[in-house]
Amino acid sequence: MPGTVTMYSTTWCGYCRRLKGQMDREGIAYTEVNIELDPDSAAFVEKANGGNQTVPTVLVVPADGGEHHVMTNPSLAQVKQALAV
Repeated sequence: MPGTVTMYSTTWCGYCRRLKGQMDREGIAYTEVNIELDPDSAAFVEKANGGNQTVPTVLVVPADGGEHHVMTNPSLAQVKQALAV
């Protein structure tokens, strides 16, 4: 799979579970980071979301090193587009 996907989430987030299931079915590899256990990740999510800890927040880095995409509660189609799949 081209590029990398990092999903910032919590254990209780239904939207996170939905997106993870969709990415699993599509074979999109991702790294999950629980912001409740990682203060640095929580700060990243807050910065990306106007001070709010909104999850899922997804960081996509294309394989070609192009523009990084930070998305809040993206659809599967948005993740795939950011990866240029």
